[in-house]
Parts: sequence; structure tokens; C-alpha cells
Amino acid sequence: MKRSTLKRMILAALFLAIGYVLPFLTGGIKEIGNMLAPMHLPVLLCGIVCGWKYGLVVGAVMPVTRSLMFGMPRLYPNAVAMAFELATYGLIVGILYDQRQRQSLPRLYVSLVSAMLAGRLVWGAVEALLLGVFGSGFTLSMFVAGAFLNSLPGILLQLVLIPALTLALQRARLLPLQE
Repeated sequence: MKRSTLKRMILAALFLAIGYVLPFLTGGIKEIGNMLAPMHLPVLLCGIVCGWKYGLVVGAVMPVTRSLMFGMPRLYPNAVAMAFELATYGLIVGILYDQRQRQSLPRLYVSLVSAMLAGRLVWGAVEALLLGVFGSGFTLSMFVAGAFLNSLPGILLQLVLIPALTLALQRARLLPLQE
């Protein structure tokens, strides 16, 4: 196994562990957790640091395993829909912000915003499918509130914190990971 592969696997496991722990910082208050979206941060960072494959896997695994271990988020439909959403985050941000290409702050923001929009659209589609087929339905107003209005503080946090952490890692010469 190549050293860079091992490094990416270890970092992906670290991001997964951070995703398990960060929601505890909201004090178990569901509304604050929904607003700040603490599990989104490590998935986005994983996609940027480790690449799309690791971001995809960490994003898909984190909500479901966290639900099974701690009971939050609720497994159905929340954790299931979040698994698709976060997997999309890790995939899109990892593809668009490829460490092998020239990096810039505008490119990072385009990658982040694209990943967040795609992830929220996927979340809405999965919620509509799960609640439409197996539940009480999912309306457009529920989508807008859940994807954008209620989570605006988390979106702003992601747009400030992720670039700051990425730039700090680059300045410390910890990014890009060497092949």
C-alpha cells in the first residue's frame, strides 16, 4: 500500500471521528444542530483533503453509523437522506477541488457552493422519495425551509470555516498530500 493511500485512509477515519463528535457540541439541542449542520464540515474537509472517493464514503457512512451508535440523527428518514446528501458533498467538492490542479480561493468557493447546492438538491429528492412513498409527503416549502432557511447559519459557517482551514493547511504545507 502506498504511503499516500495510507495517509488518506487515516485522515478519512479522523474526519469520520470528528463527524461523530462535533454534533455533541450543540448540546443535544436538535434545532441548533439543524442550523449549524456540524456533520457537514468534516465531510467537506475530507473531500478537499483526501479526494472525492474518501469524501463520498465518509459522507455516506457518517450519518447512518452515527444514528446507529448515538440515536441521532434519527435513522429514518433523516440519517438515510443525510447519507445521500453528505456523500454528494464529499463527491462534488472532491472532484471540483482536485488537489492535483492549481488551487485558488475562488475555485474553493465554487467547489463548496456547488457541493452544497448539489447535496441539498439530492437531500430534497431523497426526502421526497422517502416521505412521499413511505410517509406523509414532502412539500416545496419543507424543502426550502430544511435546505436553505433553517440551515443558513450552517451554510455561512461552512463558507467561512472550510476556506480558512484549507488555507491554513496549505500555508502549513500539509496540503496537497504528496503522492
